[in-house]
Amino acid sequence: MKNRIATLAAALALAVAVPAPAPADSAGGPAPAPQFTLTGRGGRDVSLAQYRGQVVMINFWASWCGPCRQEMPLLESIYKRYKKLGFTLLGVNVEPDSNAADEWLKDTPVSFPILYDKDSKVSKLYEVAGMPCTVIIDRSGKLRILHRGYKPGDENEYLDSIRSLIRE
Repeated sequence: MKNRIATLAAALALAVAVPAPAPADSAGGPAPAPQFTLTGRGGRDVSLAQYRGQVVMINFWASWCGPCRQEMPLLESIYKRYKKLGFTLLGVNVEPDSNAADEWLKDTPVSFPILYDKDSKVSKLYEVAGMPCTVIIDRSGKLRILHRGYKPGDENEYLDSIRSLIRE
């Protein structure tokens, strides 16, 4: 019984959206976002460095994740609305086999880049502990927002952060 309660508590903790403080550098300011290159849809390598000078949202997701599925159309709408203002969104799928993600995206297409972190190297760099996990990076490459989980309404927090960082 205790194991069931502990398992349920852990699952519930992952399901609840939790804004968390972004990592800080030694002076207490925002830490630089860990750099990475991943293979994207179509086989093209995509590097975080190529988006320097833009506000970048990275959304770590999986096709089996209910909250990920729920927020994906909202992320697409945010991307379309702000991409011309110096904003981009990178969807990082964390599944070892990307076929499930590709199949799911056929029914829920997105126009932002989808990258594959099949061995979880980038997920570990960003300390992703559950799905979904979203980070927002400012134009200078500093990690400003870390948001774990998703619940309806969290997209408003994303929008506030994006608008603020675009104005900086």
